[in-house]
Amino acid sequence: MTAFAIAHLRPAAPHPDIARYIEGIQVTMDPFGGRFRVHNAQVEVREGEWPGFVVVIEFPDIEAARAWYDSPEYQELLPLRTRHIAGDLVLVPGVADGYVASGTTARRTAAAA
Repeated sequence: MTAFAIAHLRPAAPHPDIARYIEGIQVTMDPFGGRFRVHNAQVEVREGEWPGFVVVIEFPDIEAARAWYDSPEYQELLPLRTRHIAGDLVLVPGVADGYVASGTTARRTAAAA
């Protein structure tokens, strides 16, 4: 089941470290099957507030997403971004093909009984 690394990054001033980070990130993702689905996209806010932009990286599964984030290669590169761009990053598993949201209620109701 696919998984995603989702980052909400705040606006930042240009910096050479950020350029080095962007130039180097793909190489850290490749061994884990990571690929960008959204990169540096301005969002259309419909509810609440969302300063900044979003990045979504897809991985084959949550184990691959964790292995990428924890890899020595990515951990070496990561400070180039975190020193200059404030943000949040989460790893989240996707849902199986054919997932139907209403089934969640039925499963929770059955589990509570």
